[in-house]
Order: sequence, then structure tokens, then C-alpha cells
Amino acid sequence: MKSSQKINNLEELKAEIARVNVRKREQEAYLLDQYSLLKNKIEAPIRFVKNITSVVPGAGIVKGVANNIGKAMKGKDADWLTNVLQIGTPLVLNSTLLRNAGWLKKAVVLLASETAVGQVNQSKISSIIGKITNFIKPKGGKKKKKKDLPAGFVVEDESPDFGLPTNSETY
Repeated sequence: MKSSQKINNLEELKAEIARVNVRKREQEAYLLDQYSLLKNKIEAPIRFVKNITSVVPGAGIVKGVANNIGKAMKGKDADWLTNVLQIGTPLVLNSTLLRNAGWLKKAVVLLASETAVGQVNQSKISSIIGKITNFIKPKGGKKKKKKDLPAGFVVEDESPDFGLPTNSETY
């Protein structure tokens, strides 16, 4: 039964449900097959690199170092500030200090800078800024001198002069 025709009775409804279920299974099988083909296509370069690195002596050491650096960069303390600094530091270093450096110097300095920046987090930066502001900020505020009052005057409350007076009536 085509989807443009109307269903008139229970048998036609059951036949349509069966047809839709068969179509669903066919589409799921097709999509699973396409997914496995795509997965194999994507994994082909990875398999190629793994085959080459298994033959080359010393490649395992480089892979271990790269994995450890990746784990350090994705640590628990990696907040937005750390992530921004890890991306921005290589860009700034390449455009300023390492402009005329060779590829080996750039690689070593960039790896060292990324691991160093990976240990920086927002709480450390904010604590440093807090220490600087506490150092700059004056120690004590200006204190008001008490006015000399003539004998017989009593000060009831030394609260600041804002709001309603304590003995006033409100409506």
C-alpha cells in the first residue's frame, strides 16, 4: 500500500504496519552497513600509521611522550583560561620569539610551553591578582575624628548618616 492511499479497514492498517516495520529494518541494516564502511575508511590512515610506528625503532617512546602530554593538557584543572592559554601561547611564540627559529627549536619550546601552561589554572591566576591588589590597596581607610561635644550632650547611636533616623516616625 502506498502512503498516498487512505487506510479503510483493520486489515489494511495491519498490512501497512508490517510494511513500515520491514522498511525500517531494511533502512537500519543499510545504515549500519554504511557506518561500518565509513568507519573502516576513517581508520585506514590510523592503521597505516600504527603499522609504520610498530616497525620504526623508538617510535613507541615518542608515542608515550605525546600521550602523556595529551593527558596533562586534559587534566582536572583544565578550565577555560588554561585552554585559551594553551592555544594562544604557541601562536604568540611563533609570531614573536620563534619567528626565525628552526623547526626543532620551535617544537621543543612549544612542547615545554604547553606543558607549563597546562599547570596554570584560573585559581592560581586569581590568587596572584588578589595578592597584588592587597599590596596596592591602602591598609586602612580614613577615620572620622570625633567632634568635641560640649558637656551635657550625649551621642545615642554612632551609626552612619543614611536612611531614617532611629527616633523618627514613619508613615
